[in-house]
Amino acid sequence: MNLQRLSIFGTDNIGVYIYTNNKYTVVPRGLDSETKENIVQILGTELIEAEISRSFLLGIFISGNDNGILLPKSTIDDEFRFLKENLRDCRVEVLNSKVTALGNTILTNNKAALIYPEFNDIEEKIIKETLGVEEIRRGKIAQMITVGSVGVVTNKGGLVHVDTSEKELKELEKLFGVKIDIGTVNFGSVFIKSGLIANDKGTLVGASTTGPEILRIQKALGE
Repeated sequence: MNLQRLSIFGTDNIGVYIYTNNKYTVVPRGLDSETKENIVQILGTELIEAEISRSFLLGIFISGNDNGILLPKSTIDDEFRFLKENLRDCRVEVLNSKVTALGNTILTNNKAALIYPEFNDIEEKIIKETLGVEEIRRGKIAQMITVGSVGVVTNKGGLVHVDTSEKELKELEKLFGVKIDIGTVNFGSVFIKSGLIANDKGTLVGASTTGPEILRIQKALGE
């Protein structure tokens, strides 16, 4: 697996700023060319520079998989049009929900999605249809309701909050159809998404992620 440490904008919380699937990686405008080249090389995707809600916090606002991309209702019209035009073979939808941090509240791969318990039935239906997943479930991970913030799952594996129980791990593995392990990023952070960006081809970790954490990540994500 291609894996590299990365910092952007002077922080190791790279997952706050970047969204990826197996086709596209959406990054904030203003990254230097070397960083952008490294991201493309590791993740093997087309790079799209964008904003959401006039913000660079793309990893917090965007959720999705290879089938579809969900944007928050705070997305401005020109931002939506830009992403719809450039994410050509993904369905792009705005989720009309009071929840805007979709990256922190939806955990998904191409098979399934685990979502924030307080999404309503209509929101759940739209999420399921947009992502094209076989199964969707509301729930928690290690008592955390912001399930997208404490896990990263691909079509090859997953890593979740270090306090996730064995029972929860088995349920998550059954839901997503991949092996899932526990771990941390950035020298002990349980907020996996903040320091880990991954697709089926490669992985980026925050620069303060330790060697033992990286070994765990590599094992968890299918290598």
